[in-house]
Amino acid sequence: MAAAANGSKPLLSVKGLTASAGDLDILKGIDLEVFPGEVHAIMGPNGSGKSTLANVLAGRPDYAVTGGEVLFEGQDLLKLEPEIRARMGLFLAFQYPLELPGVRAWQFLKAGVDARRVHHGEEEMSAREFDQMLKAKVEQVQIDPDLVKRAVNEGFSGGEKKRNEILQMAVLEPKLALLDETDSGLDIDALRIVADGVNLLRSPKNAVVLVTHYQRILDYITPNHVHVLFDGRIVRSGGPELAHELEEKGYDWIKESVDAGV
Repeated sequence: MAAAANGSKPLLSVKGLTASAGDLDILKGIDLEVFPGEVHAIMGPNGSGKSTLANVLAGRPDYAVTGGEVLFEGQDLLKLEPEIRARMGLFLAFQYPLELPGVRAWQFLKAGVDARRVHHGEEEMSAREFDQMLKAKVEQVQIDPDLVKRAVNEGFSGGEKKRNEILQMAVLEPKLALLDETDSGLDIDALRIVADGVNLLRSPKNAVVLVTHYQRILDYITPNHVHVLFDGRIVRSGGPELAHELEEKGYDWIKESVDAGV
């Protein structure tokens, strides 16, 4: 297994991952290693498999894994239920966050924190402790404090839903955050707030896999690695400059080079 320059092992190791939805093969052999402290941007045209990759890693049951291996901190991720993956420190920010009528955000977040703590052999937080922590996180990610008093995402604007996802990420402190097109539908102010929240939460101990169509969010979140997903495979990898090249040229040149076997 490869090691980073500092000798650390991959937080996430994906080898030959294939997956389908119904009779449609979507992922056709994904290889990816993510080390602590890194941000990986996954880019590609519509239908290339970007969101499928994020959802398969999170354990969404709509997809069937048909081959390959995924290790998270050395454990076989594919054998674990989604809730166990979450308790271990895997987090998925949805492209289209769901509304949960009747479930107050405060309750939802505390339940998530307590589940993680119990999983790691810790006691649940008292209501007072959690209140203090939540208040600090709300200030950190710059969202409206009233949002946590309401039902999860109910009546929220698109931008508020995405900011709420970042608040969840801040509260849960995941080891690996999968952000599935968190930038879609955001105006420039909301985009900046979301990006600032992600940057605040970056540390040498965690990692981010950011799925996006566009380079613009990468003006605010500088990735260590950029990967281009095309027809279920990673066909190009590089640094931040690759995202700028895609912004300038689009994806046609990727298709042409793949067709030509380059």
